[in-house]
Amino acid sequence: MLEIGSLIDGKYKILNEVGHGGMSVVYLAMNERANKQWAIKEVRKDGVKDFEVVKQSLVAETNMLKKLSHPSLPDIVDVIDEDDRFLIVMDYIEGNSLKTALQEYGAQSQKNVIKWAKRLCDVLGYLHSQNPPIIYRDMKPANIMLKPDGNVVLIDFGTAREYRGYNMSWHDGICCTGTVWWNGADRRENRYILSGSHNVSSCYGNESL
Repeated sequence: MLEIGSLIDGKYKILNEVGHGGMSVVYLAMNERANKQWAIKEVRKDGVKDFEVVKQSLVAETNMLKKLSHPSLPDIVDVIDEDDRFLIVMDYIEGNSLKTALQEYGAQSQKNVIKWAKRLCDVLGYLHSQNPPIIYRDMKPANIMLKPDGNVVLIDFGTAREYRGYNMSWHDGICCTGTVWWNGADRRENRYILSGSHNVSSCYGNESL
């Protein structure tokens, strides 16, 4: 783990831990030269079974995000590849996840749900409009950040893939990912829908807000 107060790459000072998952830890860091806060995602070699495979996936994820520019997507600003760990420096997103909001406050207002759904449909449409289209594949409350200004940001592109053919299905290993019980908004019946004709309710698949 990164030491609180340590300096990474000569410019990112680690302030505190803000989250962790199965194989990564996310820290809040300050670039003191630019006087700006960033989030740093750390994946350690000793924390995963096959570090090189995981690292290749992370490189693909960061390369994908670097090509994108949308207000509901995080920006990747730096990648630090070291022998024992892989670090991704990205936007620090203030606020809480939709999962946290549901746990703390219960069902959300219809007005907010419709507003968030429209913005999620917009960002999914943006991803699908890329060449080749990008399929997100893991839409769930934990991956939707609610910012204080009312905007939403879609995070965690670890399972996202570029769509390279209509016949890509289970045997390609592209459909059987994501989170159990959450059916990605951009796939239906093992096929991907790229027509842009989703209505607001379909943007959540089986998710209930």
